[in-house]
Amino acid sequence: MPSVTLEQLLAAGAHFGHLTRRWNPKMKEYIFMQRNGIHIIDLKKTQTALDRAIEAVKQVVSEGYDVLFVGTKPQAKEIIAAEAQRCNQFYVAHRWLGGMLTNFSTIKKSIKHYKNLQKMATDGTYEKITKKERLMIEREKEKMQRVLGGIEEMKRLPGIVFIVDTKKEYIAVNEARKMRIPIVAMVDTNADPTIIDYPIPANDDAAKSISLITSKIADAIIEAKQKVNEQKALEEAAAKEKEGAGEKGAAKEEKPKKATRARAKKESK
Repeated sequence: MPSVTLEQLLAAGAHFGHLTRRWNPKMKEYIFMQRNGIHIIDLKKTQTALDRAIEAVKQVVSEGYDVLFVGTKPQAKEIIAAEAQRCNQFYVAHRWLGGMLTNFSTIKKSIKHYKNLQKMATDGTYEKITKKERLMIEREKEKMQRVLGGIEEMKRLPGIVFIVDTKKEYIAVNEARKMRIPIVAMVDTNADPTIIDYPIPANDDAAKSISLITSKIADAIIEAKQKVNEQKALEEAAAKEKEGAGEKGAAKEEKPKKATRARAKKESK
């Protein structure tokens, strides 16, 4: 059964592409028709592509890797942040900093600086500096929070990246490709799907369409994590059971030894 119905996609307006004059010919296979100068996306292909993308995301999560959500356009940023937080993953919703993937070691230094700024408010530093200095620190902290807040706990590169609007987020796309990180992305009729590992043909301008697709990706992550936790619990239970069985076996072996020693003592008398 598809992860999303055609009715849901229609209701979200996922089928509306861009003006025909703005199309990318490489999107031809995903276009159903044109109406009033606008390309209409084939939603059956959207269904298939989304299911394929979801399986890829689940596989990455099951292997213990993280997902990075990226979407900085006004109609996407709140959705990206909310859905990433819901599935406990990382996100960039304000602005993509060049080098977030290709120069991650430098980004980690920026994150460390941001965390140090956060500590200043509680470690007594504010009491030792002037009001003007506190204000400057607060402004810097707020600025860094917008850019780095969604990745401050990201210790390593993500296993896969989910992107809304590949044309706007072209730097993120280029960096992910350079680092050979698989990309799942909503691809509209004006974009190039061939540079994306798991393109999802859909309207990437309508908030409802963005919300529907992004929520399905988040749902897949939650489901995959739950299965990982269940498998881990089963393995731990099996290990404990095996350990318990081993202790019982050792106890049984100990009893005959004691009996043998008792007999030997009796015979010697």
